Amino acid sequence: MLFDTSSQSVLQPEEELKLAQFLINQVADAALCVGLNAQILYVNDAMCRMSEYSREELLSMTLQDIDVDFSAQNWSDKWIALKEKGSLTFKSRYQTKTDRVFLVEINLTYIEYQGKEFGCAFARDSSDELVGLSVQQYVDRTSDPKEEFEQEVIEYQRTQTELETSLSLLHSTLESAANGILAVNIEGEILCYNQKFMEMWQLPPNSVTLSKKCHRAKSFFENKVKYPEIFLQAVWEMPIQSDKESYDLVELKDGRVFAHYSKPQRLGDKIIGRVWSIWDVTESRKTEEALRLNEARFRTLAETTQASIILISDSRICYANPAAEVLTGYPKKELLNNFNIDRLIKDKKLRHVNKYDGAGYSEYQEMQIRTKNGMERWLACTVGVLDGMLDFARKPVELVTAIDITDYKQAESELNQALEHAKRLSELRERFVSMLCHQFRTPLNIVSFSADLLKRHIHQWTEEKNRSYLDLITVAVQQISELLDEILLYGQAESARLECQPRQLNLERFCTDILAQVQIASGNQKAINFVSQGNCSSGYLDPKLLQHILTNLLSNAIKYSPNDSTVTFRLCCQNNQVIFQIQDSGIGIPVVDQQQIFEPFYRGSNIDSIPGTGLGLSIVKTLVDLHGGEINVESVVGVGTTFTVNLPSVNS
Repeated sequence: MLFDTSSQSVLQPEEELKLAQFLINQVADAALCVGLNAQILYVNDAMCRMSEYSREELLSMTLQDIDVDFSAQNWSDKWIALKEKGSLTFKSRYQTKTDRVFLVEINLTYIEYQGKEFGCAFARDSSDELVGLSVQQYVDRTSDPKEEFEQEVIEYQRTQTELETSLSLLHSTLESAANGILAVNIEGEILCYNQKFMEMWQLPPNSVTLSKKCHRAKSFFENKVKYPEIFLQAVWEMPIQSDKESYDLVELKDGRVFAHYSKPQRLGDKIIGRVWSIWDVTESRKTEEALRLNEARFRTLAETTQASIILISDSRICYANPAAEVLTGYPKKELLNNFNIDRLIKDKKLRHVNKYDGAGYSEYQEMQIRTKNGMERWLACTVGVLDGMLDFARKPVELVTAIDITDYKQAESELNQALEHAKRLSELRERFVSMLCHQFRTPLNIVSFSADLLKRHIHQWTEEKNRSYLDLITVAVQQISELLDEILLYGQAESARLECQPRQLNLERFCTDILAQVQIASGNQKAINFVSQGNCSSGYLDPKLLQHILTNLLSNAIKYSPNDSTVTFRLCCQNNQVIFQIQDSGIGIPVVDQQQIFEPFYRGSNIDSIPGTGLGLSIVKTLVDLHGGEINVESVVGVGTTFTVNLPSVNS
């Protein structure tokens, strides 16, 4: 039992364990615990120093990892003997982390604790006895020296055969290599070279001693190359002991170009020479020169053309010319920095595709792009794949050549709209002529029929009956006159011959007079409820134009409403604005017609046989526009319609 001498109290188990660990780590001998399977379970600091492994490394290892002489059978025998005797002492060889082998004397003690078996050992370095132990182990393993010698001879012969086979394979490999191979030792002597090297340099057999120390060899190579100083510096006089890899191009007088790649030859960590690999790059250099020339021509063309040129690889822009920068608004630096092409392209329409014999193709597309400042532009683009001609990281490249056709597309759109408008206008005019003929024919028929009857019976009929037919003629003539006035007014509005001439009006009185005229004209068929809000005793509007606006809207409200319904006419004056609102409870205007009712000759789809020319609301809209005002409509089919006219009242 351990005691704490300062307090004379018994140590707690945790304190006792810490003290035991402290004491075992102060011992000079290495200490370790192992399990039945030779797993290392515990080591002290001395064991770590001896083996050169850390504690964490040792605890993940078994004795087999550090014991050179370890075998599973030998360990099993030792464990059985350990259990019988309680302890064992033996010697073995341990190997450190740096591969140093040393002899250790091991005292192993058997321990059984809580149903588990352990072996606790102390190991002491006995390196001085290593040689003797090795000899003894050799003698112990060799039962018959003659048999052992014969076995070693057989093993030597087998090794020699394998070595000759390897050398033959290496020689065949060197001779079949497509590159010239040259190996030089640390003294500068050429150890070996293959046939390809001789063919490339056109070496005459046995005429030159290949050595860096040979003056004739040096002169031979100097006479072959175009720039001897470059060859000497890069190849011939390069230090053999240099640990750097090198790559150099050597141009010969006959126009050929050789690539020289060399790296140091090592034996372990020591440089023992240098090996060169040499190959002919003449054709590739010619190709590079051609590509460089083509690239220069391409750049000259691309940088000076007015067309935008963009190269795209893997959905990323890899080249853009100045015209593309101007067109898109993005600088080249931004376009080439992982720019997402989808940010630029808003829409595209494929117009035509050309297929080639190979995998390549070209397309004509019309693209709509959004520039950096948010403007939308239309481009006419030719998109082609440069298959085999140009690639980036072995990925196909698309060449996009574009010109700005925004003005053309806008003109095309305007032309299409104009053609559509002209077509619709032509259809409306055709409908108008048809309706106009119908509108004229009805009162003309009344005039003709009434006149014919009067001509034949004027002397037989009573004065009252004759007057009734004369009244029919008068009404018909008035209808024709009003129709002609409407057509004349539309013609004036279309030719911009109408002018707005506002003057001061008492708007309440003006609206009251209009109501009286409309009710008289309609025969007082419907009640009209007039409401005035605000100070409307004075306003500045054109009375002639205003009369037509209000008369038309009120007449329509009466025409398209049931006989027993009421029309509401509101007048509101506020903040130099005059608001007229006519509300009816009539048939209403379908939603599909509400966007077109102000177009000339257009009539609603639900009017049935109600007469009209389709000019009234178009004229009203024109007259409202002349005042600088607005007109709006709200309508529900079967419920009614409300027209609101907002006109500025300013004394100009």
